[in-house]
Amino acid sequence: MHYPEYNENKQRGTFEFPFEFYHTTPSHPRYVMSYHWHIEFELIRVIKGSLHMTLDTHEFTAHAGEYVFVQSGTLHSGVPDECLYDCIVFDLNALLKHNALCRPYIQRVIEGSALVYYHFTSKRGKVISILDGLFDAFAGKADGYELTVFGAFYCFFGEVFAQRYYLENVPKNRRDYKKILQMKHVLEYIDSNYASPITLEQLSGAASMTPKYFCRFFLEMTHRTPIDYLNYQRIEHACYQLVTTDASITDIAYSCGFNDLSYFIKTFKKYKGITPGKYASQKF
Repeated sequence: MHYPEYNENKQRGTFEFPFEFYHTTPSHPRYVMSYHWHIEFELIRVIKGSLHMTLDTHEFTAHAGEYVFVQSGTLHSGVPDECLYDCIVFDLNALLKHNALCRPYIQRVIEGSALVYYHFTSKRGKVISILDGLFDAFAGKADGYELTVFGAFYCFFGEVFAQRYYLENVPKNRRDYKKILQMKHVLEYIDSNYASPITLEQLSGAASMTPKYFCRFFLEMTHRTPIDYLNYQRIEHACYQLVTTDASITDIAYSCGFNDLSYFIKTFKKYKGITPGKYASQKF
C-alpha cells in the first residue's frame, strides 16, 4: 500500500512514468485527507459514500461515481463519509514529451490559462467513462497498463477541450490568494515542527497575524481550532509510523510531539477510536 505524503516535493512515480496511485479505505493511516498541496495535479475517484472536499476556499461534496480534479498548487483537503476513494497524483509535464500537436492544450492547463472543472458527475458521462478506464487500469496493472494510462489522460483532456469543461483566464481574488498563502505558511510550519512544542503565538506568527485574529482565521479555513488541528496532525504522523516502522509506541509518541504517553494514548483514542496498540495490530 502507498501512503500519500504532505510534502509537496515528494517524487511521484518515475521520471518516465510520473503517476502515483493510492487506494484509500477507512483503515488507511491517512484516511482523512488533511490540508496539503503539491506541484503535481491530482484526480480523485469516489468509489463509495461521499467525500467533502475543500479546494482553496471552495467547499463541495463528491459522491460515489464522481471525480474531483485538483489543480497544481491548490490547497486541498477531504473528509470522507463511509467512503472508499482512489487518487492519482501526476506530473502533467509527462504529456508534453510525446506529441507536439497536443502540447499547446496541455500547456494551457499547466500554466492555468485553462482551469479544468474541479467536479465531474454523471452528467458528463463520456468523461466519467474515460476516467473509469484510467483508474481501473491503474488498479489492475495488467501488462501494458501504462499505455492505457497515457491514452486515457490524452482522451480526458481531449474531451475537456472538445466540450469546454474549463474556465479561461480566471483572475485571482487577491484577498483569497493572501489567505491561502498565509494558510500554507502555517501548514509548512506545523509539518516542519510537529515533533517539538508549538505555541499559539508561533502558529499565528507564521501567518503574520495576532493570536486572536489567527484563531478566527484558522477556524474559518479548517473548521478546527489551531491546537485541535495540530494534535490531529501529530496523530496522523503517529499512525503512519505505527504501520510502517517497528518503533515502540513510547518512541512514536515522543517523536510526534507528545511528552506524556498517557496523554498520547488518550488523544489517539479521541481521533481514531482505538488505542495505538490496537491500531498497530491491524492488517493494512
